[in-house]
Order: sequence, then C-alpha cells, then structure tokens
Amino acid sequence: MKSDSAKHVVIIGAGFAGLWAVKTLFGKKGIRVTLIDRNNYHTFFPLLYQVGAAEVEPEQIAYPIRTLLRGRRNASYLRGDVSRIDYANRKLSCNDRRIGFDYCIIATGSGTDYFSVAGAERFAFPLKTLDDAMILRNHILTCFERAASMDDPDARRKLLTFVIVGGGPTGVEFAGALSELIRGPLKKDFISLPMNDVSVVLVESADRVLPMFSPKLSAYTTRRLRKMGVDVRLSAPVKEISARGVTFMDGSICASDTVIWTAGVSGTAPGSDDRVPLSRGNRIRTLPTLQIPDYRQVYVAGDLVYLEEGGAPLPMIAPVAIQQGRWAALNVLRQERGGEPRPFAYRDRGAMVTIGRNAAVARIGAREFRGFIAWIIWIVIHIMNLIGFRNKLFVIVNWIWDYLFFERSVRLILPGCCVSPEGNACLHRPVSST
Repeated sequence: MKSDSAKHVVIIGAGFAGLWAVKTLFGKKGIRVTLIDRNNYHTFFPLLYQVGAAEVEPEQIAYPIRTLLRGRRNASYLRGDVSRIDYANRKLSCNDRRIGFDYCIIATGSGTDYFSVAGAERFAFPLKTLDDAMILRNHILTCFERAASMDDPDARRKLLTFVIVGGGPTGVEFAGALSELIRGPLKKDFISLPMNDVSVVLVESADRVLPMFSPKLSAYTTRRLRKMGVDVRLSAPVKEISARGVTFMDGSICASDTVIWTAGVSGTAPGSDDRVPLSRGNRIRTLPTLQIPDYRQVYVAGDLVYLEEGGAPLPMIAPVAIQQGRWAALNVLRQERGGEPRPFAYRDRGAMVTIGRNAAVARIGAREFRGFIAWIIWIVIHIMNLIGFRNKLFVIVNWIWDYLFFERSVRLILPGCCVSPEGNACLHRPVSST
C-alpha cells in the first residue's frame, strides 16, 4: 500500500544486486520501492552460456519480475530505461517521465567491453543477455546447416571454426558446453560432415585460463578442455577481429566466421553529472558504504561498483552483487532510521566453474576441488540459486536428459534473431518485429 509519508526507494536494475535489494526491503514500514528494468524478467546469468550452447531454453533461466513482486504491497515494477539521474534534485528520467526518489540504488550491471580491439564490436558475438545467447545459438546451428551443403573444404572449415576470446569462467564454460554439443548431438545429426573440419578454439591473452583460481586448477582446466577437443591457446593477445577471423598480435590468423567475445565487461552507468567518480571500465567509485561520495542518498551495487578490498577491486560476479544489493538496502534502512550506514565487507565463500561432463573446478574457503566432486557441487549450488520451482525442474530434466542420452532437446533455429544467409557475424543483432 502506498503512503504519502513513505520514503520512496528506486532500484534501477533487476539483476542479482537489484533483486536482492528489493527483497531486503519487502514489507518494511515507511518504505515504498519501485524497481526499474528494461526487461520484465530477472535473468540467471550463470547459466546464460547454456542457452547459447543449446543446453537449456531461455525461459528456463528467466523469471517474471511481477511474479516476484506479487503480494508485496510496498513494491512495484516499472518497465523502462533510465536515461539520466539528477542526483542533486533526487530525480531520474525514465520513459519520458521524471520520477522523484528519497533513496536510489543503482544496480544496472555491466555490458561487454571490447578493450578497443579493432573490429571486435562489429564482428564478434557478445554473450551478456538472453538476446545475445539466442542469436548465438541460432548462428551456430545455422553454420552447421550451411556447412552440410558446402563443397569448398576451406570455406567449410572456416564456417565450422568457433573462436572464443577470453579464458575466464564464461569462456571456459562455453567452450566446454559447445564442444560437447558438437561432439555429441551435432555429430549424430550431421553424419555427412567430417568432424575434423570442426574446431573450438579458446583464446586467452594471459599464460593460463581462470586466473582467479590457483595455477593447479588452471592447469587441470586446460588439460581437461584439450582432452575434450578444445584448442586452448594461451599468451595469445588479439589484435583484430574481421570477416576473415581473428588476427593475433604476432600476425598469425585463425580463420573463422564465428568469434564469441567473453574477454571483458564494463559498467553500464546511466547518464549523470561530473561529480560521480568513474573508474576504468566505467564503474562508479563509491565509499566503503556503497554510497556515492557527494550524494549520500544514492547507493551503487553489483558490477557497476568499483570498490577495493585488500588492494584489488572486488570481482564482477554474482555473489558480490547479491551481498552488495542486500547491504545497500540495509544501509538505506539504517540511514532512514537515523543510524550510520556501515562499510561493506565481502564474504568470499568461494568460486566454481564447470568444464563439462563430470568435470569442474571449485574453491570453497581454503579448500579446492576438481573433477566429479566439484561438478556435483556446481550443480547443487546453481540449482539452489536458480529462481522458480518450474525453472529448477526443467533445468534438472534437461541436464539429466543430456547426461543419460548425450542429447540436447533445444537445437532449434528460431525466427526473431538475425542470422544472415552468408553467416556474417556483423549482422547478428535482433531484427525488428515491425
């Protein structure tokens, strides 16, 4: 129920940070919450790569925002984009409207950062949204359909070479999932295609993948990927991406029609004034309390925050976003009740990355796991955190089906995503429905 005396808290972004912020404010007396996002659903980003690799359907990792807010009298949702924030006057512009607020939590997350690599934005496929994942799935399946009727072996090899730039968690997980898709279901579907023409190449500029893990786990990951048929290239910085493929700093070229960019992200801050301090990567520098220094009624949470602990910035991962979203909301409550906001401290419970069937790496506290045990831990944690009973059920069913029968049930090329007849990555944006 709305009240004229209730303080208005606007939360921008329905990712992990925004969602946990609004959940923390559910039912709080004297607080009215408006959650704003351009999409009317929350996306479970840790499984986004599985949509691109035809392992799960997009609706299985998304959940309607209005369903999440159902029955919460002090919370409402507004679909739209925030184009600008007037911090001094506590107003924001959204859908040609001016909306006032008493407190604001900005949790707009991150977008793809191409690090100024020539041609990357035009020719590489990003993997940051459901649209990106669906476009990528359509494109990969279209490449195989086109290759099946192609006589030129060189053109066919180029069409069936899939280069993944970035050896972080997303790059590793997608490389493993794509390799299993190709060596399993697609190998059976396209029996006339010589599998020697198909390549999955994982490119990393550093000397090892997964630099956030120990060298031991990084080395295990590399060995496992190579055993799965992935060509892992380390110490291979990219100079340019073009219609030809990937050009490396040493001048060598990997010919490919499909380059997937997972190498970096940057903050997506709404338009603001010059008094909002930005760091490299377009992230907002905040006080330890997650407040913007000159605007103490405005908090930032999730990937958009640049906050250091132990001399290094906190990683742009879901556990950090969840904890920051909850903490920002608690600080709003403390501030509204006359208390002092408290500094945020990240509780690192660990990290995990799946490589493929029966293989993953995990760090929980000071302990490290790899192989089957880490894979089971990864499955349990992700199912526990996936929102919605229906989503949990369908994802489990898909995973069991895939595990038992080496099949994937979502190998469909669907309309609504732009895949050019020539397979050009530069035309991979969604087409309008009008």
